[in-house]
Amino acid sequence: MVKLKVDRGRCIGCGSCVSLYPDIFEMDGGRAKERDGEKEFSSEEGEEIKSVCPVGAIIENNDK
Repeated sequence: MVKLKVDRGRCIGCGSCVSLYPDIFEMDGGRAKERDGEKEFSSEEGEEIKSVCPVGAIIENNDK
């Protein structure tokens, strides 16, 4: 299982993650961020979700 977060320094605000996964991401100040609540995904789901970002700003959250 993996948790995801948005690297806001890398995010360009294109909104593709919000369009495709509005239950996971939202826009804030012109950049995406993860919605409240830590959701876990299978490795396959995580890779699929990460792939929608054209600049690779959706990353695994390794914070404990």
